[in-house]
Amino acid sequence: MKTLTTTDSLAEFCNKAKTHEYVTVDTEFLRERTYYSKLCLVQLAVPGDGADDAVLVDPLSDGLSLDPLYDLFRDTSVVKVFHAARQDLEIFFIEADVFPDPLFDTQVAAMVCGFGDQVGYETLVRKITRESLDKTSRFTDWSRRPLTDAQKTYALADVTHLREIYEYLSAELKKTKRTKWVEEELQVLLTPDTYIIEPMQAWNRVKTRTNSGRFLAIVRELAAFREIYAQSHNVPRNRVFKDDALVELASTKPANLADLGRSRLLLRDARRGEIAEGIIAAVAAGLACPPEDQPKPDRSRDKLQVNPALADLLRVLLKAKSEGAGVAQKLIASASDLDGLSAGLRDCSALKGWRKEVFGEDALRLCNGEIGLAAQSGRVVIVDL
Repeated sequence: MKTLTTTDSLAEFCNKAKTHEYVTVDTEFLRERTYYSKLCLVQLAVPGDGADDAVLVDPLSDGLSLDPLYDLFRDTSVVKVFHAARQDLEIFFIEADVFPDPLFDTQVAAMVCGFGDQVGYETLVRKITRESLDKTSRFTDWSRRPLTDAQKTYALADVTHLREIYEYLSAELKKTKRTKWVEEELQVLLTPDTYIIEPMQAWNRVKTRTNSGRFLAIVRELAAFREIYAQSHNVPRNRVFKDDALVELASTKPANLADLGRSRLLLRDARRGEIAEGIIAAVAAGLACPPEDQPKPDRSRDKLQVNPALADLLRVLLKAKSEGAGVAQKLIASASDLDGLSAGLRDCSALKGWRKEVFGEDALRLCNGEIGLAAQSGRVVIVDL
């Protein structure tokens, strides 16, 4: 197992990768104690079964630069293959403002090819390569050096099996003419907004049960303070204070340290110092927010007149279309999409791109009374009306 610890050795492998159709990529990182992921290892493999066709890259080595890897990412002649790429892409985007181009995500491709919703790498290895994985090193500390042989073997397997998985799925997509489907799905992974969290929008991630603009204004200010603090100190946002404590603070509205000390859910470190001062200031800012600037809860779906019978018919149609296409139902349309369609909404993902082709067009025809559904030989079929 070859481990690259210098920029020159990484550049040599990346130049070799540029002569191939694709390169498989994976990472190992830590994030339990930090806001941003700490990259600890990069795994790379090119087609072939030689000892030099799969390598480990140690980004913690003194003097090693990942610039040759980023240059490879920008080379559009080589497909960069990941499995469940989102967290990996976030690391590279935050570190170097770069996305692998072109990208292929085997988890997305597997869903399109009928392997179910968010299928795991281990499952694909078992079903496609007929091999098994040793996952005992999965939760080890990847920042410690030296890495054990078990860690290296585990890490390398994440890119060596990926070669066969990619070749199989790529062939299936070409055969079924669904390559464009995967490309559509990957666009969200290649959008910077997927990875950039604006502090003043962080409140949207907090679950509340109120429509009070003033309450939500306090939630917004608290969530923004927490996000800014977590980013600037590189600590997980839950280490500042958790969501349940945030909602409690929005309810109790502490005005001073004495009030803050009565919180049931606030961590001890948040009851004093910079965090405590930030909480009190955030609450005060939320209370002072004028009505016209308070967050407006999304009530667009509150008054929807969902047609239960039509929604049930849409579910039957979705199941039939999902089975016919060999694609997971959840990937095609959500329960919310179906309810919205039955209530007359026409702005949903089920009516866009490949989903419209597979399901959306007939869903609209069903809503418009142009088709019906019937049982025939044990399956659901469409009947023109």
